[in-house]
Amino acid sequence: MKTLDYIALLLVAIGAINWGLIGFFEFDLVRAIFGEMTLVTRIIYAIIGISGLYSLSFFGRLRNEE
Repeated sequence: MKTLDYIALLLVAIGAINWGLIGFFEFDLVRAIFGEMTLVTRIIYAIIGISGLYSLSFFGRLRNEE
């Protein structure tokens, strides 16, 4: 489970960096690397989105540890 947590956290960080680039510089790194909404681009966005949803479970686990 810990490995999955680290992978999800890494993907969420990548997504946050990408959104920061979009917000500050109007540059979409994922789109620049993989193309304009190709199947691969959509899969990457979906995986990062799922990682974001999964990382919401961190809040429940942190609260249970206290």
